[in-house]
Amino acid sequence: METDSLLSGSLDGASGDYGSRTGSERGGAPGSRKMSYSVSGDSCTVDREPGDEELYIQQAVVFLEDAIKYRSINHRVDAGSLRLYRWYYSGIIQWGLGLTIAVVLLLAFMERPSSFSMSSDPRHRSPAWQPPCGLTESIEMICLIILSVDVAVKSYLIGWEEFRKSKWLIGYTVVISISVIDWVLSVSMVCDEKLRVRRLLRPFFLLQNSSLMKKTLKCIKRTLPEIASVILLLALHLCLFTMIGMLLFAKSEDPKKNGEWELHFRNLPSSLTSLLVLLTTANNPDVMIPAYSLNRGYAIFFVAFSVIGTYCLMNLLTAIIYNQFRGYLLMSVQTSFLRRRLGIRAAFQVLTCQGARRAAGERVRVDAVLEVMSRVKMKRYYRAAITMVAQQYEDVGFMDREQFTKIFDELDKDCIKEHPPLPQYSSPTLQRLQLIFTHYYLILFGNAVALANVVCICTVLVLNSEKSTEERDNFVLEIINLCFILYYLFEMCVKIFAFGWQGYLSYRNNIFDGFLTVLLLALQITIFITYRLPYSQWEPSTHGVSLWEMIRLVNLLIVFRFLRIIPDIKLMALVASTLLDLVKNLRAFAGILVVVYYVFAVFGIWLFEGAIKPPPESSVPTNTSMENITSNFSVACGTYEQLEYWPNNFDDFGAAIILLYDVMIVNNWQAFIDAYSRYTTEWSKIYFVCWWLISSVMWVNLFVALILENFIYKWDRSHSCSVIDVERIRYETSVQLIFREQIQEPTEEELVCQLHQHPHLQLQW
Repeated sequence: METDSLLSGSLDGASGDYGSRTGSERGGAPGSRKMSYSVSGDSCTVDREPGDEELYIQQAVVFLEDAIKYRSINHRVDAGSLRLYRWYYSGIIQWGLGLTIAVVLLLAFMERPSSFSMSSDPRHRSPAWQPPCGLTESIEMICLIILSVDVAVKSYLIGWEEFRKSKWLIGYTVVISISVIDWVLSVSMVCDEKLRVRRLLRPFFLLQNSSLMKKTLKCIKRTLPEIASVILLLALHLCLFTMIGMLLFAKSEDPKKNGEWELHFRNLPSSLTSLLVLLTTANNPDVMIPAYSLNRGYAIFFVAFSVIGTYCLMNLLTAIIYNQFRGYLLMSVQTSFLRRRLGIRAAFQVLTCQGARRAAGERVRVDAVLEVMSRVKMKRYYRAAITMVAQQYEDVGFMDREQFTKIFDELDKDCIKEHPPLPQYSSPTLQRLQLIFTHYYLILFGNAVALANVVCICTVLVLNSEKSTEERDNFVLEIINLCFILYYLFEMCVKIFAFGWQGYLSYRNNIFDGFLTVLLLALQITIFITYRLPYSQWEPSTHGVSLWEMIRLVNLLIVFRFLRIIPDIKLMALVASTLLDLVKNLRAFAGILVVVYYVFAVFGIWLFEGAIKPPPESSVPTNTSMENITSNFSVACGTYEQLEYWPNNFDDFGAAIILLYDVMIVNNWQAFIDAYSRYTTEWSKIYFVCWWLISSVMWVNLFVALILENFIYKWDRSHSCSVIDVERIRYETSVQLIFREQIQEPTEEELVCQLHQHPHLQLQW
């Protein structure tokens, strides 16, 4: 069974991998209370002390919070530790910790070489602001102290034995220690050191702080063997065609026939690079033009290479990544689901002990469950739903294990947003007006008006496209905008009348429309106050803000308002909803991409800072013409110099990030490979190829896999819904919900086994 391997290993908690322990390894933890249960599990025989009842309630509260957040329950459970645990996972502490990590990562933009300059182009770049020695170091030391407290609290909460088994926490400690040592060296050298090793280690803070990011990283690591097989096949394909190409385009005695050899197949590195770039289609058809101009038959070679490599192997790689990563992500989600069930089971067990004096058998008192639910930190609608289900058992007074587990199935359900009831009017006339203004046709008419508004703006812009700002007659456009704005204001007022304030604000589309309408009205009033009438006598140059700038801002807002049509088209609403959910579900993927960007940017600065310097002739002011620049400096077409890619460099952290993004897009990335291989060494190509493999091949395909899974899930959910239903239902889609139907329910024996191995609760069955 798939869950067996998950249950036999350790569970990854939010603070690290909390491994399970055998009975002989469990030791007494300070403040822990030993609970003994009979073999049949029918009674709790713990010796009670004053305050035990409250302790069991606190334990149940924390266990349920762990279950809601998919956290491990393997932490200390005495009263003091529970208070510290809840304080540590409070919103303000976690927000502060996230802010600390963000500050540490952002220091790279301030540190030398600083990114604080208007342009990254070395030809006319002003000297960047350099922070004085000790400024960034002081900020960094404060952050390191906070992170040291963080690792100390985590280590205390799980205990020394569990800390020794947690690779993430050990790594966390090592990284902080190395960072402090490197910080001391920096200060002792008056910030004049060549390399800051701690820069390379900072992304680790981001990784270790996210449980989902660690699970995603583990999934990626397990997916690598399958990906490596296809990449090996791609490498064989590349090498085979490289050898064929070098044989086909060997140097001949006729110089006119050596164009292909000279440009692309002069030697092995050049041949490999040309075909590797062709694999991404970035240099197509440039790479085959010299040979194709001599003999059209040579096109067969390049077409065959692209069809096999680009359209077959690369798409096969996407399919394999999608299939394998989905399987491993399912296993990771299965682990999270096990944590939830284990937390619920642990809460039931301690509540059973809490109510043992009054309950016969493994049952919990309903009033104790309601007391616990009133203290658990969770979303209000989930608390209300679970409490409502639990209150159904108040007549009996007790709940058994199955009933207790079942009430928390509400956590797996979507939240359907209910809108407030419509206001009641006594007048028949007002009732008829309310019926008209709440009709769906009013929404369609409003969308048609927004479309007409955009069409009018486009028409006027096309007619005035060849005119300067002073030559444009803004009178017509301003009158058109005023008419439409008045309609938008009318629409907002009648909707408020029909739905009431609360009902109007309960629709996100109304909030969007209302905000833009108020903003448009304010801008229009500002224009009237500033320029007054008549329109024909307006002189834009006499005011601080020109009329055209004001009208352009109005038109921009109107164009944004046109987005209101999205929720009223089912497929478009589905796509937009998928994109919004991706923002939430892609945090782990985006975090890993940030880590990779960060590491490669630091390496790029170390390797290539200042490597490319423009010739003296090109160091001219920005208003100098291109003819003057190139008068004494000729370059080959399509190269880094001819394309004027000077701002793309590794001279500072910000510029390095943009260059890596340009390479990830792979458009003209051969220009960067060629330039840095000429200015440094041929081995620099390895850096860019590694970045292409990780960013464009690996991450982009993983991104596509998650998009497909998310979209297919939402498509299946809403296939039978109407447009209004899609707009009405707010899907709380998460990775766990996507795979909910394929997750296997853990058995009672598996839960008991994991609960029995708790390092601090020390249950005996």
